Amino acid sequence: MKIAIAGGGTGGHLFPALAVGEVLLERGHEVLIFISEKEIDTLAIRGRTEFRFEKLPSVGMPRLLSPAMLTFFKRFNASLSPCRRIFNEFKPDAVLGMGGFTSTPPILAGKLRGVPTFVHESNAIPGKANRLNGWLVDEVLLGFKECQRFFPKARCEVTGTPIRRSLAEPYPREQALAAFGLDPERQTLLVMGGSQGAHGVNEAMRAAAESGRLDASRWQVIHLSGAADRESLAAAYRKRAIVAHVAAFCHEMGKAYSAADLVLARSGAASISEISHFGLPALFIPLPTAAENHQQFNAEIIARAGAAEVLKESETTGETLAAKIASLGSDLERLRQMAAASRGQSPEDAAVRVADTIEHFKR
Repeated sequence: MKIAIAGGGTGGHLFPALAVGEVLLERGHEVLIFISEKEIDTLAIRGRTEFRFEKLPSVGMPRLLSPAMLTFFKRFNASLSPCRRIFNEFKPDAVLGMGGFTSTPPILAGKLRGVPTFVHESNAIPGKANRLNGWLVDEVLLGFKECQRFFPKARCEVTGTPIRRSLAEPYPREQALAAFGLDPERQTLLVMGGSQGAHGVNEAMRAAAESGRLDASRWQVIHLSGAADRESLAAAYRKRAIVAHVAAFCHEMGKAYSAADLVLARSGAASISEISHFGLPALFIPLPTAAENHQQFNAEIIARAGAAEVLKESETTGETLAAKIASLGSDLERLRQMAAASRGQSPEDAAVRVADTIEHFKR
């Protein structure tokens, strides 16, 4: 088969797209992946020569009465036209969208060709793009069963959110720590905000370090900050003599997860899937401006399972965050319980389930 997958714009869309593509490629299918023009997409696919990639200029939909709607429709059409042209040459047998408005033109182009179309919604609450995509496609694939209520008329299947093949197996802890120059005798906190970093999480962690309440003799940090905050965060850790590896982006997330004892993160669905796959306890600070507040709902599902605690960004200070990290770090039994609960939140075969659905779909 020839399968087109649209998954650009954020790591939360792109990384699951790559995961499904890996399974399909392994089964002998030909895979084309649409990405956005964002720099993060180009960075994330570096070295991925096994796939054919095509860039689309789609943008997020503004408010309906906004003047920006004119730009949106112009760029949407600038994506739909090349999709149709590419499909005339590629001739896909199926089209899968992984969310966001980068998915909508390929899905619509596939529907116009009469081939089966699918969309994957990884979050507990769908965004505007996937609410529209849900009306267009033949089947909606879900990361959380709680999301099914938003697609009452659609054919739905809960698959979980796919994770990349490079994250399939953990590394030995000491090997993972050595990759970041860290000490196996200390507890390791992994701080991340998604594929592009998160300024709110960075500021909370900076304040925690500067508060002096983060025990530098107990904790060391892997902080994936995004480019803008990297230097200032590294300086804050140095000032308090906290051992830290600070990087804008990490191409070896398997090692980062394998080194961690606790994760401080945003609560996008792809991040949650990866954290759960590695069985890690988490502190989530949901993005307060996320569409439909979906990150809050994602985090609450994992917290109810006993695998995480949820902090509101507006209520998190350096002192309260440092105190929470210290409390969990000193309660090893609680960390073990959270880790055990975490492992049960991520289906091991989500990418396989999505690939199976595409291969065996019948109208």
